[in-house]
Amino acid sequence: MSDVLAFAGVGVVRGGNHLLADITWEVEEGQRWVILGPNGAGKTTLLQLAAGRMHPSSGVAGILDEVLGAVDVFELRPRIGLASSSLAEAIPAGETVSDVVVTASWGVVGRWRESYDDLDHARARELLRSLGAEHLAQRRFGTLSEGERKRVQIARALMTDPELMLLDEPAAGLDLGGREDLVGRLGALAEDVEAPVTIMVTHHVEEIPPHFTDVLLLREGRIVAQGPLELALTAQNLSATFGLPLELERRGDRWAARATDR
Repeated sequence: MSDVLAFAGVGVVRGGNHLLADITWEVEEGQRWVILGPNGAGKTTLLQLAAGRMHPSSGVAGILDEVLGAVDVFELRPRIGLASSSLAEAIPAGETVSDVVVTASWGVVGRWRESYDDLDHARARELLRSLGAEHLAQRRFGTLSEGERKRVQIARALMTDPELMLLDEPAAGLDLGGREDLVGRLGALAEDVEAPVTIMVTHHVEEIPPHFTDVLLLREGRIVAQGPLELALTAQNLSATFGLPLELERRGDRWAARATDR
């Protein structure tokens, strides 16, 4: 197995409900994927599988040349950077931004007795700088705006130099200015050939950053379409995904969608 992700016939059942069904999906080195779909489509569940934080009920889920169920997930997870609302809720409000980022080295939230060297702190500062958040280093996480928290979480996700980075709705809750700032920074990161393979979940095509390469469209736990953005992201596929007629427009590296006039 050489793919970053290799899912074959993957399904997830919880409480008798099929959250995902028959997911066959491959993610290769150098790709940047966006996962699109309405609420309840299974997007976050799919990301939790990719993060090694959930096991499938059926099928085979391969991650970074390992197979879930046959690998110690505590050894696998440090190779994956994750930014999600559930992680943000676990970060102590009184933690400094610098510590929020640097503690990713040990895979913990909240400083305790672990120690970090100068290289760890220097890397944390550089990541914050690259995301326009260096000035926040000594602020308490609980005092940050939503946009500032998003940037800090992404810096944390990159701290361990991961092979795979997963972003669960990174622009959720942001105003227009915050969204555009974040989309631009994610686009710059996606363009960097040294950056890890990235998978981002969103509800909105407007949040797809420049330089993302592929899309997976989900509805009711099943794949509607997948492949290169230029081929798979069509008005027809988007309409089938969200269950209403939609128009899709592309300007340069950005996308926009709205309901068709009836």
